[in-house]
Amino acid sequence: MRRLPRLAIVGLPLLALACAAPPVEPQVTLPPTAATEGAGDPTRGAILASAYVFGQPQSVAGNPAAAAEALAQLEYLTAELASGPRWRDMDPTVPMAFARARSEARAAFGLDPAAPPQRAIDSLYGTAAALRAADRTRAASSLAALTGPAQAEPTLRRLAALPYLPQAAFATSRAQTELNRRDRGRDFRPFFR
Repeated sequence: MRRLPRLAIVGLPLLALACAAPPVEPQVTLPPTAATEGAGDPTRGAILASAYVFGQPQSVAGNPAAAAEALAQLEYLTAELASGPRWRDMDPTVPMAFARARSEARAAFGLDPAAPPQRAIDSLYGTAAALRAADRTRAASSLAALTGPAQAEPTLRRLAALPYLPQAAFATSRAQTELNRRDRGRDFRPFFR
């Protein structure tokens, strides 16, 4: 009987895990107010804006509304890049990176880990809009849909000092790299799910 090398025995399960498709995400939408001027479409805008914010969190220091929007964009991209048909040619590791980034962000801000993505998007954009209108009560109320009423105020304070989230920085940076690759039209790598 022929024996498999030890590396093959250990490596096969890891290879199978790496090739596994990311979980299927529900379809999501951004509110009309989420459009990034000059970006061309909401997903492109979310990729560009979130890559900047998560790569340089100090850029939104003292601006909890901008931090809430970046978290909403992360939620949106996690679902859109995993299930949106326009993104099938994207490197398949990017949606998996976003799933890890979403878990990291939800844990860092005390957001419900089981919240549906659309509820998270709506709550975070509602929080951002209320903060921009200087209505902290409405902002806390909107955020409570993800944190529970007791944790809404502490989470609002955390939004004012967005921490460095390495998984989010990595995922959004990879998405921006893939977007740039698509724009150049080079290195086309079809990916069929």
